Amino acid sequence: MPRKFAAVLLIFLLGELFPLRIHAADEPPAPPTRVARLKDISDYEGIRDNQLIGYGLVVGLNGTGDKQQTFFSVQTLANMLQRAGVNVQNQLTSIQVRNIAAVFVTATLPPFSRPGMKLDVTVSSIGDAKSLSGGTLLLTPLNAPDGKIYAAAQGPLVIGGYSAGPAVNAKVVNHPTVGRIPEGALVERDASVDLRQMHAVEVLLRDADFQTAEEAAGVINDKLGAKIARVIDSRRIEIADLPAAGGDVPALLAAIGELPVHTKPSAKVVVNEKTGTVVMGGNVTISACAILHGSLSIQVTTNFQVSQPAPFSKTGDTKVVPETTTQAQEAPVQVVQLKEGATVEELIRGLQTMGATARDIVAILQAIKQAGALNADLEVL
Repeated sequence: MPRKFAAVLLIFLLGELFPLRIHAADEPPAPPTRVARLKDISDYEGIRDNQLIGYGLVVGLNGTGDKQQTFFSVQTLANMLQRAGVNVQNQLTSIQVRNIAAVFVTATLPPFSRPGMKLDVTVSSIGDAKSLSGGTLLLTPLNAPDGKIYAAAQGPLVIGGYSAGPAVNAKVVNHPTVGRIPEGALVERDASVDLRQMHAVEVLLRDADFQTAEEAAGVINDKLGAKIARVIDSRRIEIADLPAAGGDVPALLAAIGELPVHTKPSAKVVVNEKTGTVVMGGNVTISACAILHGSLSIQVTTNFQVSQPAPFSKTGDTKVVPETTTQAQEAPVQVVQLKEGATVEELIRGLQTMGATARDIVAILQAIKQAGALNADLEVL
């Protein structure tokens, strides 16, 4: 056997016995994993909240209610009085009531709600009322999107603020036109889901991820001792064979809800342009890029000068002559160099070094995303 061929064969055999793993020096680290209970990262299809809304009238205000131009509040009052046997329809244009306010009432109907349960409601003024402090909400039906009445609300309001003084010089704290009524609504219609009629259970992940869905299906099958959970898509896991799981749906949901699942938080950057707030996850990385940031300020000032003729002069007129001065100031360009796999901490440190404000950081992040160097989802509020 030639020596060269024997040496090559020896290197090949050593490579098979002791594989050599080479990592790039600039390879970004894998995102950290965390362990969460299945019920903390998922919901169950069909078991959900429902939104309710209603239109009502708040009475008992101390002159801080709707004014005369808010016509619908007076019309609502007239309709309510007519049902009580008092007819004031002919005097609608002349009625001036300052102690009432038209409001929208909202509430959330939780799953498995039964008639007689109490709900918290939020009352919000829709007219030009100054404050709802001291008011009482009259009986208001609360409807779901299907048009049916599921609850009725009534009671005194709790206001977290106040308003004092006239409109020109008023002192306002928080929002006096929004109040709450703790346990102010009673459920009137059964909206619960009968788990006994369920033939399958579908687990819905709050954050779509195929890897998390596969792991969740695996831990469910390990817990139940049978392969009855399968992944439908990146968000949905179906448990179809309920008899193999024992047939007791509440016990099944209680058992799988406590199962630990390894998840990886998604890389996301949330930007609020209104307030200049930027929140970035710790696993957000940035590809190699260079950031140049500078500012150009141009200021134009116009001053008016009076031009008059010489004393005792017989010619010439007095005129106003504008004098315009233009000033331009340009700050030197600030440069930040980021290597492949740079972290959020390195980005923030670089932006602080160049003196960038919160507004500048918002614009820079959007530019980095457009350049394809931000390895995360950018969500603008």
